[in-house]
Formats: sequence, C-alpha cells, structure tokens
Amino acid sequence: MKALRDLEVFRQTADSGSLTDAARRLDITPAAASMAIKRLEEELGVRLFVRSTRSLRLTDEGQIYLTHCRQALQALDDGREAALAGSAAFSGVVHLSAPSDIGRNLMLHWLDDFLDQHPRLQLRLLLSDRPVDLYRQPVDLTLRYGPLPDSSLIALPVAPDNRRVLCASPAYIERHGRPDSPKALARHNCLCFMLDGYVHDRWTFHRDGGEMQVSVKGDRIADDGEAVRRWAVDGRGIAFKSEIDVATDLRAGRLVRLCTDWLGEMASLHLVCSDRRRVTPVVQSLREFLARRCAQRLAEAQVAPQQ
Repeated sequence: MKALRDLEVFRQTADSGSLTDAARRLDITPAAASMAIKRLEEELGVRLFVRSTRSLRLTDEGQIYLTHCRQALQALDDGREAALAGSAAFSGVVHLSAPSDIGRNLMLHWLDDFLDQHPRLQLRLLLSDRPVDLYRQPVDLTLRYGPLPDSSLIALPVAPDNRRVLCASPAYIERHGRPDSPKALARHNCLCFMLDGYVHDRWTFHRDGGEMQVSVKGDRIADDGEAVRRWAVDGRGIAFKSEIDVATDLRAGRLVRLCTDWLGEMASLHLVCSDRRRVTPVVQSLREFLARRCAQRLAEAQVAPQQ
C-alpha cells in the first residue's frame, strides 16, 4: 500500500510544514518521507511544495491537491471503520431451528460453508419438525414451511416458490405401477407425515386454475420428515414431500416425480424471527445465502431424469 502511505506522508508534511516532523510522526526516516513526496510529484507532474533551506510550503497546486487528499484519506478511514463494524456484527451465537429433513440433508452442509465464511460466528442448531415458540424458547430464528400461524412474526423468504411433489422410488413403481392422476392414489400405499397428533393425509393438487384434494392412507406414518423420505427411497410407498427435501433424490433417480401434470401444494420456506429488530446483518446475510442455495437445489431438481 505504498501509494496510500505516500498520501499520508504528504498530508502530515503539509500539516506540520516539516518533512522531519512528518517522518517522526509516521515512524519513517526523513529520506523515506522525501522520496514519498518525490514519487507523488512525479506521478502528478506538478510540484507540491516549495522548498528552501529553512522552510517548506505548499504550492498552489499542492494546496488544491491537499483538499482532495484529505477527502480521500477520510473516505478510506470511514470505509475501514465500516468494515470493522461489519466484521464485529458477524460474530456471536446464532440459535437456529430447522425441520429434520432439510436440516440433516442440506442445512448441515450449507451452514458449514456459511460458518467458514464467517469464522467469528457460532451456531446452535435445533433439528425438529415441531414448530418452536420464538417468544419462549431460546431460539433466534427458525426455518418454516408454509404460512405463518402468527402474523406478528417476521418472515424472510428463502424459497417462496417451493412446492410439494408427489414421488416414489423406481422399485415401488415397478411393483405397483404409476398413478395417472391424484385420484388414483386411493389404490396406493401413501407415506404420511404427522405433526402434533395431526396426520397430513389430505393432499392438495392444482391444475388449470382448479384444485383437487384427495384423502390418502398407508401402512406408515411418522412425525419426522426424514423418516418419510427414507421410506420413499426404500420403495415403501408414495410420498408428498417438499421439493427441496427430495431434490437430490430426484436428481440421482432414487425418486421419480408422479402426476407431473398436476402441481402440488405450496411449501414456501421462510426464515422466521420474532421481531424486526432481530433482522441483523447476520440474519440478512444468512437469508441471502440460503436463498441462493435453495434456488440452485430447485434448479437441479428440474433436470432430474424421467423414468
């Protein structure tokens, strides 16, 4: 950063009226200070000082340049302080809750990358499909699918266009056939998710502006989204899962989309906090980071092989 040091030498020399005093303040030799001024003058093509054996004063050109030099150095100082402030903001502990499936299969790796970028941050991760109480539990943020039950919460979009997709393994399709419409699910073993005692066994589909709800049943119900996904991959039945959760399985061919002319219900993913004051630079950066990763994951799922 020799050019910046030369500017600082020029400012200090102009302020003190002495190369020797400027050199002492900057802890360099008078010869080094003199060389810095000379480099500036050669680069600018003008004389900055009028020198004599007893005095040193600015030329008219030097006076003009000093004004801009002060502004430039002040701007750099302001930028340095802002950078340090930003660095300080990206520190501390983040308590985050996430659903079991996306938490284990995606968030663990993604959050590793985020922490590598911000080594002063610490993470406390709670993996559970049960919604957390942001007012009572020691959690700063939670990832949630679907609409918020409490409108006073602050929801930051991470994957607003995410939907549920109907899917099964190639082995299941080979044994039991492929349903040609959501109504045909009545003849299939459907893997259901349960939360707080409520079984999600009414699945909603959309096409051409219309909506269809179908009641499903099967021999397996779990209160853990990861368990439902694993059953589907193992060929135990048909699942109705968030596309982000099964994007990797779709891309690898472990799962296959079904009834592709129908859209599954929305499963928008948000980063949620209890108060606008909690939307710190860390939270904003985390939201943007996760949104990029989710968009990439959904794009990959769109090019999954068809079977």
